[in-house]
Amino acid sequence: MTDHLKLPDGYGRPPEQAGPQGLDLARRLRALTGVDEDLLAWVWYERSKYTALGGVVLGTSVIAAFSMWNFVNEAIGEASVLALLPAVVWLLFVLNLDRWLIAPQPNAKRRPGPLLMRLAVALLLGTVIAEPLVLRIFQTAVEERIQEDRHGDVDRLRGNLLRCNPDPSQPDHGTPAGCGSYLLSFGATPGGQSTELDALRKDAAALQKRVDQDSHALEALDTEVREECRQLIRNASSGLLQRTSECLRLRDKAAEYRSTHHTAENERRLVRMNDRIGQDGSRLTRSRGTFLTARNAEITQRVAQERAKQKGIGVLERMQALEALTADHTALFVGVWMVRLLFVLIDVLPVLVKFMSHENSYDRLLSARSNSAVKVHSAAVHAMERESMADLEIKQEVTDQYVRRRKAESVAAHREHVAAMNIRERQTVDSLEEELRRPSTV
Repeated sequence: MTDHLKLPDGYGRPPEQAGPQGLDLARRLRALTGVDEDLLAWVWYERSKYTALGGVVLGTSVIAAFSMWNFVNEAIGEASVLALLPAVVWLLFVLNLDRWLIAPQPNAKRRPGPLLMRLAVALLLGTVIAEPLVLRIFQTAVEERIQEDRHGDVDRLRGNLLRCNPDPSQPDHGTPAGCGSYLLSFGATPGGQSTELDALRKDAAALQKRVDQDSHALEALDTEVREECRQLIRNASSGLLQRTSECLRLRDKAAEYRSTHHTAENERRLVRMNDRIGQDGSRLTRSRGTFLTARNAEITQRVAQERAKQKGIGVLERMQALEALTADHTALFVGVWMVRLLFVLIDVLPVLVKFMSHENSYDRLLSARSNSAVKVHSAAVHAMERESMADLEIKQEVTDQYVRRRKAESVAAHREHVAAMNIRERQTVDSLEEELRRPSTV
């Protein structure tokens, strides 16, 4: 149809577009809106609007590509050239989708259904594009929150490991609650040695107490013996000095106390127990040091494994951190949503500009050309139908004539055959009559 509606040279063209187009940036921007340049030449004053709209479409596509590039980099945890491939694919997809959403449609009525559907698609697309950009803008705060959470997780892990794996040589307070995944296994622990040493110390303390009591009692008896045995009396019969009977009794009492309370044996036993306590204490100290070294090594390994899991910061972790930040700070919550809505509005802007604007001259020309094309197509189809029907009627007439001619030829041939048969029949009859009439020669 455009070949029949060519404009005169220079008509409807600004002076700078009167010559060859070449690499015309404005023309390429208008191509992003889906307009027809030949039809737009009739309403040249609409070019600037469609050029600007094409720039908006290109801008939203570039923003979408940057968003995808940032999203891929955050997903893999580092900046990579490979992120350019999905970014370019995303740019072309968003560019083509926006072009489809705002492409002029002939006889387009302002019905709410298609408008709401296209707005819903644009809003969903804008939300998907806006989220990585929001994470990029608040990257510093998000990463600081993630590092704080990770340090807190490591500290809690270390604290739970220490709480759930206490030193067995210390007083036992039972297994702490919630230690299912924090219990560590060791080859040997000083728990049994500590229990045995505690029992030995208790026995030694009890024996020490008994020895002390016996020592005090013996010291009192020895003091009484010394005091009493200082006195000497003269024997009446021999005239010699001798100990008093009380001194002898006290000496016997002290000797009997020593023999009945086993004081010397208890003291030797106490010395052996103290020596054993010293040896067992040294072994326990070494065993406890070995246990603490093994426990610290296990805890260090578990902490290192936890930190190894925290090397890269994923997108989901960033989103969770941003949500936690916005929940704690109202001002940040408002700021995040303002930025998010800004990017969503930018992504929806081409559709809003298209469907909030009134019908312009280009739309009316497009509708008129579409209606004309429909009419011409209908007329062409009708003409082709009539031509086809005429050809069919002619072919039908030729066929009918052929059938009639064949029928007539068939009837004539039948009649000729019947006539020939009648002639042959009459000839046969005549020949027989003639033979019958001929006189017999006998």
